[in-house]
Amino acid sequence: MAGLQPRSVMAAPFSLAAAFRSLSIATPKRSFSTTPATQSVPKLPETAPVYPYGPSQWYKQADSGLYGGASIRFGNKISKGRNAGKTRRSWKPNVRRKKIESEALGESVFIKVTRRALRSIYKAKGLDNYLLSDRPTRLKELGPFGWNLRHQIMQTPKIKEQFDQQRKARGIPEPPSLSKWMRDHRLEIRNKIDNLDIDAMTKPRKTARSSQSHAQ
Repeated sequence: MAGLQPRSVMAAPFSLAAAFRSLSIATPKRSFSTTPATQSVPKLPETAPVYPYGPSQWYKQADSGLYGGASIRFGNKISKGRNAGKTRRSWKPNVRRKKIESEALGESVFIKVTRRALRSIYKAKGLDNYLLSDRPTRLKELGPFGWNLRHQIMQTPKIKEQFDQQRKARGIPEPPSLSKWMRDHRLEIRNKIDNLDIDAMTKPRKTARSSQSHAQ
């Protein structure tokens, strides 16, 4: 045909280059990850007392749930067959996510709990009784998460009324508020500092050698 011009020989490579240039060779991003999520340590409110035992030093995951003092255990797997010997291994605690009802909060709390702690909760006849126990071993196994949850339960009207009834039955006076106790505590410390006799405390003591030297 007279109106058509012959196609250039170099046009095909350039068109192929443009076609391949539009393609992306980058790997697609996955919508999931096999890396476990970082464990967040709950922060206590300013009005809550400080947790006496602090966060866990070795097993950080125990700070994000009720683990009952359980942690990773290490040991050996002993083979008795042809390749007899020991293989180093570890045992992780049996952790599950479970909804546990709290009568004081009036709702079910979705928490991470071990089988060991769950058995203690059933034995204490409820989550509230488990958290409000004043035994040192129980307070130590609560962790920061259990300590924060314990403080929330103690601030509910139902538990406050229960504490008031127990206080009246035993004839114990009502404790002062936190602000009043802090103010009285500061005044007591200031009075002790003002009444200190610095001269008497810093005066050197007389020893037996010094008395003998004065006598000579």
